[in-house]
Amino acid sequence: MSTDIPLLRVEGLRKHYAAPRRWLARPQPPVQAVDDVSFTIARGETLSLVGESGCGKTTTAKSVMRLIEPTAGAVWLDGQDLLRLGPAQMRERRRDVQIIFQDPYASLSPRLKAGEIVAEPLRNYGSTSAAERRERVRWLFGKVGLRPEAIDKYPHEFSGGQRQRLGIARALALQPKLIVCDEPVSALDVSVQAQVVNLLMDLQAEFGIAYLFVAHDLSVVRHISHRVAVMYLGRIVELADRDTLFAAPRHPYTQILLSAVPVPNPRTPAQRLLLQGDPPSPANPPAGCRFHTRCPLAQPVCREQAPPLSPREAAGADGAPREHLVACHFR
Repeated sequence: MSTDIPLLRVEGLRKHYAAPRRWLARPQPPVQAVDDVSFTIARGETLSLVGESGCGKTTTAKSVMRLIEPTAGAVWLDGQDLLRLGPAQMRERRRDVQIIFQDPYASLSPRLKAGEIVAEPLRNYGSTSAAERRERVRWLFGKVGLRPEAIDKYPHEFSGGQRQRLGIARALALQPKLIVCDEPVSALDVSVQAQVVNLLMDLQAEFGIAYLFVAHDLSVVRHISHRVAVMYLGRIVELADRDTLFAAPRHPYTQILLSAVPVPNPRTPAQRLLLQGDPPSPANPPAGCRFHTRCPLAQPVCREQAPPLSPREAAGADGAPREHLVACHFR
């Protein structure tokens, strides 16, 4: 496969949830959790999805894997549309796309020993003997910083950070090309977060894995990402490489998000941009730009026309042009 082709290409992804029907009640509009989302991920790259709770980050990530079946769109992995595959074909492609879940407590079976949890993907695909699986599990434990003797322990005997390392080892077992990281450090202590993030970066450098990284913590995102996509109410409103986005955000929503990041120097005054009001319901999003009800720059055109996610001029520190997409009429 040519390295010029992105590993993952998502086009027009949508996920709408039908509202529950109530007897003698009017039908309710569907909840537009994800609406017309498009992006690419190159081999060995980390693309982060950020935004406030309920904006559709996790739904997007799980739809890419078909853990949630999308309503519409296309998800191309190595040039093959995953959404057109039957169950048997999709099962085979799941070798290439794995996930690290947010909660290291709920994502591990309490009935299985740690070694069995990590060996389960290998056993499901039946490509190795029991002895080979055990040797592979010991190797994976070493790669994620766990002692080999911990293979025979149960999940309740591990700390939160160790459990997340188990989840990382399980995701690595089948040598995937892409790992979806669904807020993998949000449930961990700050010191442990740094260890897990550095581990993910080391594994990426060694094995060339690509990450789709879902997160709230913008400090973590700045540390691990190559590119960042900002989501609001089911749509991407800005997408740029990490340095460009953090140095020169264009969309008003991105500017407000970044202004909320704590400043580590107490002598430096924080310049907060306050976000007014509550986000609209995804079951009844506003016409035009979905951010116009809370945007300080909103004009009549914003209420009538939805701005496309279009390129803007941007240059890196070396003067080379950089990708910078913004969905705003005035930025």
